[in-house]
Amino acid sequence: MSLLKTENVVMQFGGLTAVKDFNLELNKGEIVALIGPNGAGKTTAFNMITGVYTPTSGKIYFNGKDITGIRPDKITKLGIARTFQNIRLFKDLSVLDNVLIANHLHINSGLFSSVFRMPWYLKEEKSMVKKSLELIEKVGLIDVVNEKSSSLPYGKQRRLEIARALATNPQVLLLDEPAAGMNPKETEDLTEFIQHIRDEFDLSIFMIEHHMQVVMGISHKIYVFDYGVTIAKGSPYEIQNNQRVIEAYLGVNEEDA
Repeated sequence: MSLLKTENVVMQFGGLTAVKDFNLELNKGEIVALIGPNGAGKTTAFNMITGVYTPTSGKIYFNGKDITGIRPDKITKLGIARTFQNIRLFKDLSVLDNVLIANHLHINSGLFSSVFRMPWYLKEEKSMVKKSLELIEKVGLIDVVNEKSSSLPYGKQRRLEIARALATNPQVLLLDEPAAGMNPKETEDLTEFIQHIRDEFDLSIFMIEHHMQVVMGISHKIYVFDYGVTIAKGSPYEIQNNQRVIEAYLGVNEEDA
């Protein structure tokens, strides 16, 4: 059984079909990429999986459970976390505080306990700090743990956003263009980092990415979107040699080149 699966998912906005009949299968431990030209519907697919949009038709399953249209916070609690193309950190908060906020998703104490600093809340808070520090160390940010997130280099900001997603204890991590804006060295480091967290946290990863170096280097399977339609899926080798994919990216036929 697939860990994450979509069946004939369609998303329409008025008369515009942004995604048509999307069928995804993500198995445990896989890194799967979704690629395609700008405006192809990739982020819309992410938004349906994470509950931001409810599909016009079709079904989304996680661990065999129908999660179609469930609220984003509930989907996160079930075990699906995501990052965004544009980094969304609490810029005036420290690295530690950014991760702690994500950890609060699984806190058991209520508002009364937190406001009045009840003993059981303080115990839970101490445990959260410990877990957050351990996570920050695992992702290589312990040296900047008390620095404001806005003061970090771009590559570390991206790493912190991923760490914050990891703090929700996901089984599936969705990465929306994690290498966007990175220089070649940062991109190389990120590629290694994604493989590392997949192994370290026992994750399955579904990512949108334009950097073919990243996609071809670590993906087990690739889906290709063009105008909301899946035009190809397969291994990196199969996608690299798929003429329809080449035409979608270059906008030319081989005969015209």
